Amino acid sequence: MNVSQKALSGLKIVDLSRVLGGPFATQLLADHGASVIKVEPPQGDEVRDWGPPFHDEDAAYFLGINRNKRSIGLDLTQEQGRKVLLALLKDADVLVENFKPGTMEGWGIGFPELSKLFPRLIYCKISGFGSDGPLGGFPGYDGVVGAMVGHCSVTGSEESGPTRLGLPVVDISTGLYCVNGILLAVIERHTSGQGQSIEVTLYDAAMSLMHPHFTNFFMSGQVPVRTGNQHASLVPYGMFPTRTVPVMLGVGNNNAFRKLAEAIGRPDLADDPKFVTNGDRQKNRDALNQIIMDQLQEVDGEAFALKLLGAGLVCGPVLDTRQAVESEHTKARGIIFEDDWYRGIGTPIRLGRTPGGLTSLPPKFSQHAEEILSDHGFEGGDISRLRDSGVVLSSRRV
Repeated sequence: MNVSQKALSGLKIVDLSRVLGGPFATQLLADHGASVIKVEPPQGDEVRDWGPPFHDEDAAYFLGINRNKRSIGLDLTQEQGRKVLLALLKDADVLVENFKPGTMEGWGIGFPELSKLFPRLIYCKISGFGSDGPLGGFPGYDGVVGAMVGHCSVTGSEESGPTRLGLPVVDISTGLYCVNGILLAVIERHTSGQGQSIEVTLYDAAMSLMHPHFTNFFMSGQVPVRTGNQHASLVPYGMFPTRTVPVMLGVGNNNAFRKLAEAIGRPDLADDPKFVTNGDRQKNRDALNQIIMDQLQEVDGEAFALKLLGAGLVCGPVLDTRQAVESEHTKARGIIFEDDWYRGIGTPIRLGRTPGGLTSLPPKFSQHAEEILSDHGFEGGDISRLRDSGVVLSSRRV
């Protein structure tokens, strides 16, 4: 495990968030050196149960987004639990939470109250829809919010109908926006000396991902249609079958199309009036796609993709999870963090002088409670009383 100085060493984060967006954000910050205290409710972060598969009763879903953190189980519904939280916040830089809007305020520890106690505190609030508007305060999950802003409407084909995305892009993007907001606020604090609140909602994040569909709609007034495995704006750009595996091919300009025409043995296509420009190719999409499929039906997909990549064209084989993890390029990039039983996708942000890394495995529930409390001035008798009263948990409450 790499324990050297990292870019965010010295930044302390108290993380009250659960599920995916918030924990993904704090893991990314922890990968780069931030000290993250994961404060879990008595029942624990529910994604500990989102399996199979499991390792030692914790789901892979949880393990993939909670490394490099310390955990304490704390009952914030009790006044003493909130006092413990205030002790954790005394020297904290950032608080992250994703309770239902109004929850923290109802406990008397919302941003207005905390900012008076801790003027430099950066408070990052995550919710499904925000606190205002017709949907304000309602709960939200990735796939549901994505469906509400149009993701499903532009995914799939006319035959399949609206289709759920196979990745939690709303939650992941929400987490990334949280990281951006936190770092923006940290930078601004160097000038002002003041913390501030940050609001990131799944709804806003999901809306921001609908490029270019919303922009196209604003300009044309036309509602986008599903194009299956084909790109709506570029031709040819999509998935094509071969003798072995399908390939995903992307042609972004006319010069690239000329190179593709040569690579598939049809250099004449580049000068065919039906295909000279992207506009021409759009009008004759079906005819061109059929020609490409005919030319690729006896081709080895992986070899063909590598040939095109070598020629400066964007093309790749369509691989499954195992193939992607075991690919030679994945191994060469070192993107997988490994230690003992743990394997996880590492940070994609590579800093040359202060790289991120794996310093500790995902924590068991409340694994570091005594250590965290001791670090914040609680002594043995205090800790015992907190445990006995159920304010601090040793095991998950059913």
